[in-house]
Amino acid sequence: MERVLFLAHTEPDGRLGKAALETLPAALALGGETVIGLVGPSTAPAADQIAACGAVRFLAVEGAEFAVSRYATDRQAVEALCRESAATLILAPHSSRWVRALPGVSARLNGRVDTHATAISVVNEVPAVTRWFYRQRMEGVLTRAQRPWFVLLEPGCHPAWTGPGGCAALELLRVEPATRTIVTGLRASQAGEQTIRPDAPLLFVAGAGWTKKQADGVAHVEEAERLILDMLRASGASLGGSKSLVDLSGEGQAVLACMTHLNQIGQTGSTPRHPKGLSTCCHGEEPHVVGWRFITERRAINLDPNCGWARGKADVLYVADAFAVVREVNRLLEPRP
Repeated sequence: MERVLFLAHTEPDGRLGKAALETLPAALALGGETVIGLVGPSTAPAADQIAACGAVRFLAVEGAEFAVSRYATDRQAVEALCRESAATLILAPHSSRWVRALPGVSARLNGRVDTHATAISVVNEVPAVTRWFYRQRMEGVLTRAQRPWFVLLEPGCHPAWTGPGGCAALELLRVEPATRTIVTGLRASQAGEQTIRPDAPLLFVAGAGWTKKQADGVAHVEEAERLILDMLRASGASLGGSKSLVDLSGEGQAVLACMTHLNQIGQTGSTPRHPKGLSTCCHGEEPHVVGWRFITERRAINLDPNCGWARGKADVLYVADAFAVVREVNRLLEPRP
């Protein structure tokens, strides 16, 4: 039987974020003894948040030095938690902070690490990890004999833990961080407004058709960008783009200033996990659609009734002009007096 360590870092309010709460049920479902390991400036609120989860121990490394993501301090904190818990299987949310630190910890403990896992279960009394390969086109299931085994679970793959809170018996580990760096503050980018929102309920994807000539024979790029941004502000949606759209800048064509390669969805882009997705001016062929694999409800707007979306890739296809549809949606979303 595996001894499982659920590893999480706290959010600025001292509690656990959504990705961590999604990983916790996966750790509990493995059936072994589960130990909670927390890292952050203050961990008591997070421990109390999940006090009723049934873990055998609540361990924590806390202090001002562990408030920010930094490899040196995170590595020392995680290593202390792993040694104290004597865990053979360490499960953590796939966050940018843990992706930086856990591979180094696994090397120091002579273990192994697997990232981008989408599920973990017990098959014939052996833990098995499911993940996607080749740009989400192939699903693989793997096991490892090497211990400790670190597994980072992708957000959006499991329902979040919703149990009651309580008062956890938190054990604080003493770690004296040895680092040569000092975090003096955070500086946000001033490139433009935020359009990528991983926790948004809706993914709004724009295709290259927004920059093409419209029915009047003229391209309306400025109007297209205004309509899209108004839609994002009113609905709180996250913005995605097809590869053909984000590549237009390299071809010397008119582009949407709010769109970068970070917004790209598809075979060579990201694979988000929003509950709903709406594609506009995108023809719906396989390279564009493969990134939608984990979107629960898919809808599309396209003037071509025979586009790729109509061939079983969308739950609903609206054969209409995206400019007219989004313009009307924005009107309906306007605050009423």
